[in-house]
Amino acid sequence: MSEPRPRAPIAERFRGYLPVVVDVETGGLNPDTDALLEVAAVLIEMDEAGRLRRGATHARHVLPFEGARLDPKALEITGIDPWHPFRDARPEKEALQEIFRPIRRALRETGCNRAVLVGHNPAFDLAFLKAAVRRCGIKRDPFHPFATFDTATLAGVALGQTVLAKAVEAAGMEWQSSEAHSAIYDAERTADLFCHIVNRWQALERLASGG
Repeated sequence: MSEPRPRAPIAERFRGYLPVVVDVETGGLNPDTDALLEVAAVLIEMDEAGRLRRGATHARHVLPFEGARLDPKALEITGIDPWHPFRDARPEKEALQEIFRPIRRALRETGCNRAVLVGHNPAFDLAFLKAAVRRCGIKRDPFHPFATFDTATLAGVALGQTVLAKAVEAAGMEWQSSEAHSAIYDAERTADLFCHIVNRWQALERLASGG
């Protein structure tokens, strides 16, 4: 009988949960009626010094589900043409399974129990993700059903900014407005912001303890 895989340090840092940054782009604000159009998930890793860093990004364009609402105002903001032939969009179930596969693998490799969604105002992203999971009948959703890390709140406390662009700049990182409202770009900047805040907190804790 094989020995259970020991937990990685990141599992101990977050009580058995693996932070995964998620951003979605949608055809509106209602997760039950409006289309899910893009999903990006960014894995978070921990180095030997205990510092967080952005890991691999996994993203898919998504075909609107049958009967999905597409609000023209939402599409104007995101700039997404849901039916553009070069989007290489996948049906919801296929797209989610492809996103979830590396997350489940990371859970096994780190010894974490569940993924916890990290997002900037993550209730929106989690609601759309959960609605799509229900529509598709996916049984093994790797994400915790309600727990999240909110970088808007964390950045408000740590940096005095709650808007993603302003918080990223306050953290000393570059923000490209022309790239915003892309699931990949927003997720990667949110991941960088999350790592910055957690690492900064850890550094302050060490300083306070004389370490």
